[in-house]
Amino acid sequence: MPTLLYLHGFNSSPESKKALQTRHWFEQNAPEVEFLCPSLPPYADAAMSLLETLVAERLPESVAVIGSSMGGFYATCLVEQYSLKAVLVNPAVSPDRGLQDWLGENVNYHTGEKWLFEPQHIDEYRRRDPVEIKNKNNYLLLLQSGDEVLDYRHAQQRYSGCKIILESGGDHSFIDYHQHLKNIHQFLVSA
Repeated sequence: MPTLLYLHGFNSSPESKKALQTRHWFEQNAPEVEFLCPSLPPYADAAMSLLETLVAERLPESVAVIGSSMGGFYATCLVEQYSLKAVLVNPAVSPDRGLQDWLGENVNYHTGEKWLFEPQHIDEYRRRDPVEIKNKNNYLLLLQSGDEVLDYRHAQQRYSGCKIILESGGDHSFIDYHQHLKNIHQFLVSA
């Protein structure tokens, strides 16, 4: 796994807590891995264009992905397109269904950057949503039942047949995520 792509959530940034924890863990424990955490735009087409370019530049070398929340949606798109391995943390499932509240002007949580979200942007997510999960062995899901943003049962159903770790309680940030990093690394490097 020479490259690890960490994909942050919607309206987040590479400065998110889990992104920083992941970067630090890999620097300390797997320094041979190139860690990339791109700043993802809130628009599916622009984000996927950026990610497809990053992956294509690194293939045929191995690339693995960790995706949190909306990053889990993007990771799923990449797994189904390129047969990569991915760990999804409380992933967004068919996110077009829950984005109406974002219509209008928004501000990024970390950067303060303002951005406008319009109905055609929701359509981008709908068009990009994989019809089915085909590469079931390529996924490890980390879910917490206390996720207050996304219903964990949607991910449990969508990724049925994939390896799933479901913890009782927790929240959308996935409490104690850092304690899973060793197992995440082992899953991503396993054949």
